[in-house]
Amino acid sequence: MPDDDNVLTPELLLQAYQIGVFPMSEGRDDPDVFWVDPTMRGIFPLNGFHISRSLARTMRRGHLRVTTDQAFMQVVAGCADRDETWINATIFDLYCTLFDRDAAHSIEVWQDDQLVGGVYGVTIGAAFFGESMFSRVSDASKVALAYLVDRLRLGGFSLFDTQFITPHLASLGAIEIERNAYRAALADAVAGEASFTAPGPIPPAQDVIQRSGQTS
Repeated sequence: MPDDDNVLTPELLLQAYQIGVFPMSEGRDDPDVFWVDPTMRGIFPLNGFHISRSLARTMRRGHLRVTTDQAFMQVVAGCADRDETWINATIFDLYCTLFDRDAAHSIEVWQDDQLVGGVYGVTIGAAFFGESMFSRVSDASKVALAYLVDRLRLGGFSLFDTQFITPHLASLGAIEIERNAYRAALADAVAGEASFTAPGPIPPAQDVIQRSGQTS
C-alpha cells in the first residue's frame, strides 16, 4: 500500500497525518510503501526538552552553525544515508514536494561549510510531525532538536510527534502515550494555528538555552 489504484500523493500523505498514520518503506530499494499506526506514540512535550549542561556548552562554543530550510533535500538525504532506512525514492520525493509547498521544514547543523546534522518534519496546523534526524559529529542532532523545539514553541505549536521513542529521545524528554490519547492531542493540534517560519532568523544559542529552562 499504496497500489496503482491508490497512488500516494502529497494530498493523501497530509490526510494520513491528520488521522494519525504515516508512511514507511522496508528499505531504500523497496518501491512499496506501507502505513504505520503505532499502539504507543512518541511525542516531545514542548515544555519538557532537556538541554544538559554538556549540550549547552556545545551550543555556546559556536563551532556548529544552525540554519532552517536552507538544505531540506540534503537533510532528508542525510537521514536516508544509513545501512537501513525507511526512506525510499517515493518517500524522498513526497517530502521534497511538501517542502516546496511550505508543509515540511528542516533544521540544519553545519560545521564550517559541511552539513553535519539535521532534522526534518511535516507541519499541519499546530502539529509538527518529526520524521527523521541525523548526525555526523558529536551532538549535532541534539543541537538540531534544541533549536527545533525552541522554534516550535515560539511558532505556537502544541504537538511535536516523534512517531516512535528511542532511548536517545527519551533522554532528551520524549515520552510515549497511548494511541487514543495521541489522537485526541492530534485533533486539537491540526485544528490549531501555528507557523514554523514566523519566529524569523535562527536566534543566538544563549537565547535558546535560556528559553528552555530545562538545563540539568
